[in-house]
Amino acid sequence: MNAELLTIGNEILIGQITNTNAVWMAQELNLIGVSVVHMSSVADEKTAILKAFEDASKRADIVLITGGLGPTKDDITKSTFCEYFETELVTDEIVLKDVTGFFSKRNKEVSEINRKQAEVPKSCLVIRNKNGTAPGMWMEKSNTIFVSMPGCLTRCRLW
Repeated sequence: MNAELLTIGNEILIGQITNTNAVWMAQELNLIGVSVVHMSSVADEKTAILKAFEDASKRADIVLITGGLGPTKDDITKSTFCEYFETELVTDEIVLKDVTGFFSKRNKEVSEINRKQAEVPKSCLVIRNKNGTAPGMWMEKSNTIFVSMPGCLTRCRLW
């Protein structure tokens, strides 16, 4: 099996943070015999993300994506995922319960922007995140698996 690692986020491209996710995933995949054939990082920009998805689908059996799932305005991965997979965002009630539980455990109010974390592509398989608010998403297109995960992967251990 061939894998591609795709990181989404301006913070990676401007050197604000180090891409520890790609290093960790490459090491873990190597241990289980999955060949990483390509790694790339793209800006929080719809055209760049769509092109990265299309290019990756030609190179790999599975594309592991991190970043771009936060509740901020520049995090557009979910809506771009919907465009690429021709679906729409819907509120997942289980994820909404996870998000509200995350904040209530910390005695914090859940803002509307945090509630949006429960929006996922309608046709995705949701990967629950027990350590944060952004769920992962599993989708398939043209014999390629796409798994989108939050950027905190090396800290929150989603998988």
